[in-house]
Amino acid sequence: MALVLVGGGARSGKSRWALERARKRGGRLVYIATAEALDEEMSLRIARHRADRGYEFETIEEPVELARAIRSSEGDAIVVDCLTLWLSNGMCDVEGTLTAAKEQSAEVIVVTNEVGCGIVPENALAREFRDRAGIVNQRFAEAADEVYWMVFGQALRVK
Repeated sequence: MALVLVGGGARSGKSRWALERARKRGGRLVYIATAEALDEEMSLRIARHRADRGYEFETIEEPVELARAIRSSEGDAIVVDCLTLWLSNGMCDVEGTLTAAKEQSAEVIVVTNEVGCGIVPENALAREFRDRAGIVNQRFAEAADEVYWMVFGQALRVK
């Protein structure tokens, strides 16, 4: 089918747009969550995301083995939310995940954060993460059939 990448800054509407895109596709909907509830604030965020998408999505929680989760998903549209959280969970298998997404018969909609538009981080680990996130985003954008940039809740088609 198609690999679709949607990126943007925090609270730009990426997840909402990805869910709406999947709903328009119809059929069986799958949501692969990469976040982990490691503290109370993140637990509340995850609960809000669950409420936003409702019961129409089958939810798979997979913080690390994203390629496996994509391969094993059976749906007409799969939303992966989000690539940058997955990256922070372990600097993972990018090429394997790209291959899984491209080979999936469903439309795969991948949400990612743009972390390079702000100030240069003050510590080396944060700069390394920003750089790796930028490279991963470039690889997914290169492989994607469609790429969108979210700004102020509006999707701008890039590719």
